[in-house]
Amino acid sequence: MITQEAMRERLTEMAARYTALTEQLTRPEVLADPDQIRRLSREQAELEPTVQLWQELQGVERELAAARELLVEGTDDELRALAREEAEVLESRRAQLIDQLLDALRPRDPNDSRDVIVEIRAGTGGEEAALFAADLFRMYVRYAEARRWKVEVLNSNETDLGGLREVVFEIDGRGAYSRLKYERGVHRVQRVPATEASGRIHTSTATVAVLPKVEDVEVAINEADLRIDVFRSSGHGGQSVNTTDSAVRITHLPTGLVVTCQDEKSQLKNKQRALSVLRARLYDLELQRAHAEQAEARRAQVGTGERAEKIRTYNFPQNRVTDHRINLTLHNLDRVMEGELDPLIDALTVADRGEVAVSSR
Repeated sequence: MITQEAMRERLTEMAARYTALTEQLTRPEVLADPDQIRRLSREQAELEPTVQLWQELQGVERELAAARELLVEGTDDELRALAREEAEVLESRRAQLIDQLLDALRPRDPNDSRDVIVEIRAGTGGEEAALFAADLFRMYVRYAEARRWKVEVLNSNETDLGGLREVVFEIDGRGAYSRLKYERGVHRVQRVPATEASGRIHTSTATVAVLPKVEDVEVAINEADLRIDVFRSSGHGGQSVNTTDSAVRITHLPTGLVVTCQDEKSQLKNKQRALSVLRARLYDLELQRAHAEQAEARRAQVGTGERAEKIRTYNFPQNRVTDHRINLTLHNLDRVMEGELDPLIDALTVADRGEVAVSSR
């Protein structure tokens, strides 16, 4: 556990760094370099909440010192009574701020502040799995909208019944990865499918991969390592939705990773999107290797899609959702599917900080 002395030393360093970043972001040479602006602005944004808490604590402690001084040296009983009341309020706020700052200084995932690329794929269960994948996609979109995060679909493959065999989308928003990283894995659904005439409950799965989005300067991709194929986009049912070869498939030859993007009419835009997804996958692959996980990144996250690998079960008949990593069951599945994920994510966040053993894999 970090001591208050060490906390104050670290916070003083962070405040100095924040001030230095503010000065750097005014320099002409920095303003002329978009990559440097993004890098420095991201670092500043990460420091800002903690520095603001530190500044508030310093202000509270100054006020508290003044109130205590009045208690000791004051001669007016009424003023001393007011000072005593104020000191009690300030001491309570000081304790809250110290707790918040100690928590803020705990080791964090360095990717927590990043935007994310989410990949959802239908697993076991045929058409019902594709319909469930579409439900999960809508759930995450609603969650993002509630937080005023931007959602952009990069690639999708729809079925005739409105399900999704696959959807890849980007969510841009401060701290998106810190919240959504717990969603990666196999999600299992238990319900009567729309395709079931007899009313029998089916069990199906969908896999979710969550990748931290990275800038092109962070992951260098050698053009010689890529095979780029172009073809005509097509909608579900094989119907052509484009008359030009705008869809792009990129194969990264050293790793075998394949990315396809076809939702834009512009071949250039589809290529840029595909490269963004590829960059995120390569970065995540390196993260997995750094943690001694030798499997390919996406497969390490989502497994094979078999029912036994589930991280969460959505039981529609009983309006129940269970997260198996922390043995948490909620009876509000209807609201969860509307994007109210915070109770689940908050519990996983607490567990991930060591209060309960949990894997965020």
